[in-house]
Amino acid sequence: MPGIFSSLPLLSRGSWEESRRVSDILRKETVGGALLLLAALAALIWANSPWSDSYHALRDTTFGPESLHLHLSLGTWAADGLLAIFFFIVGVELKREFVEGDLRDLRRAAMPIVAAVGGMTAPALIFVAINLQGGAAALNGWAVPTATDIAFAVAVLAVIGSHLPTALRTFLLTLAVVDDLLAVTVIAVFYTDDLNLLYLGAALIPLAAFGFAMQRGVTAWWVLVPLGIITWWLVHQSGVHATIAGVLLGFLVPVSRHVKGKKIAVAERVEHRIRPLSAGIAVPIFAFFAAGVTVGGLSGLTSTLTDPVSVGVTAGLVVGKVVGIFGTTFVMAKFTRARLDDDLRWIDVFGVSLLGGIGFTVSLLIGDLAFGAGSLEADHAKVAVLFGSVLSAVLASIVLTIRNRAYRVVAERDRVDDDGDGIPDVYQGR
Repeated sequence: MPGIFSSLPLLSRGSWEESRRVSDILRKETVGGALLLLAALAALIWANSPWSDSYHALRDTTFGPESLHLHLSLGTWAADGLLAIFFFIVGVELKREFVEGDLRDLRRAAMPIVAAVGGMTAPALIFVAINLQGGAAALNGWAVPTATDIAFAVAVLAVIGSHLPTALRTFLLTLAVVDDLLAVTVIAVFYTDDLNLLYLGAALIPLAAFGFAMQRGVTAWWVLVPLGIITWWLVHQSGVHATIAGVLLGFLVPVSRHVKGKKIAVAERVEHRIRPLSAGIAVPIFAFFAAGVTVGGLSGLTSTLTDPVSVGVTAGLVVGKVVGIFGTTFVMAKFTRARLDDDLRWIDVFGVSLLGGIGFTVSLLIGDLAFGAGSLEADHAKVAVLFGSVLSAVLASIVLTIRNRAYRVVAERDRVDDDGDGIPDVYQGR
């Protein structure tokens, strides 16, 4: 293990290409995060206003073909349907990370992978410890505080104007991508009830056809979209949460393809087209229908936040993520004798670990899957996710703001390009 890190400082800068790719992704996530926050805030205000009944009536309005078992509420359509688009982007990002990103290099991948596993394990253990007396029903929510929402986290960075160094931004993004992969696995394995293998097996046919079409360079929406919808429906009918179909479809998008000696960035093009739909429409609509919990005033809020489920979720996000991400990173560094990059301090890793405690989109989804949409426990979990995420965001803002002057110095140096070749000098020779 020590040999993995012997020639590479911990959380080093990486290549110029990787830096540009990460910056581009995070820039897009900033807008999506802002829309997500606005949608969630609007839902909370409406659900706690004198017109709260109209909000719940809207969320519970049903439509869709009965014959296809798709007569669903708007809230369910948002969680099962629109969120599949978000998970499709997750699948594409995962593929790119494994092929072109940090996850292709064991030296760079080891740290965020271990940190993500720690950042998932510690919150789950804290939740279970707090809810041991609550029985199986309460313990079913162990995975709620395990997910990190990268869009929300990046939106926080934008609000506080942090010049977070590229290495830390890359670490945060890679950590979130691995976190998403683990969350998808948890949803598929632990929150699948009545599995229908016939439908699941049938889903492989349009899924394979989609992959074949992508490999052959087919770009016609009237071919790809129907194949994606059929795959989604079959997975939905199988009992596996339908969003898993989005991840599987995303995995099948080739990262690049060579045509007549020219490299075509297929995944980047697909992501460029679909991400605005995901970040600008799908995720905000899901947040609008998922975050609208009627609290019942100050007394209701106090009662909700003191419920063991809420305490477990809040502690898992605020404390568990820090213990898991920072703790495993620190221990692994000591165990491997890896030194931190000269531009960074351990307080920087601590700040990013606090950002990891911002769990929103996937946490809200898991809350509904664990307790049942509309149940008292699910509503308590949602309030706790919101409260824990905001608290983590505030604490992260304080820590990162303290270090922002040092980050600004690093950012200014990283922009220097004395030879005018378009590549900052610090990346030359990499």
